[in-house]
Amino acid sequence: DYGTGRCDFPGGDPHALYHSVHDRLYALPDETRVFVGHDYQPGGRPVAWETTIGRSKRENLQLRLEHTEAEFVRMRRARDATLLPPRLLHPSVQVNIRGGRLPDPEANGVSYLKIPIRFTSDDER
Repeated sequence: DYGTGRCDFPGGDPHALYHSVHDRLYALPDETRVFVGHDYQPGGRPVAWETTIGRSKRENLQLRLEHTEAEFVRMRRARDATLLPPRLLHPSVQVNIRGGRLPDPEANGVSYLKIPIRFTSDDER
């Protein structure tokens, strides 16, 4: 009853997500249990940690079985454009792309997580 993951993170692609769900997950039997990674409890309902393929086909607000790829991509891009980046996006990407390992140590033997900072000409440095 909630939707799908964001596609605006590095490497995200709403077309790929659509096909992963429709071509792979929705090809599974309707009674197949799916354990969800996040649940935001829309409307204050109790937390749910699982659903089924059949229920998702019928009730997923963002990706019901009858939704076309174009509809999903348009919706996902519009929704993602309204969302702020998660607070720990940059540090988590740096660790996740290394399979959970910290970056290699630099010349001083210390590993660093780096956070990009963008200055404009009006900013003090």
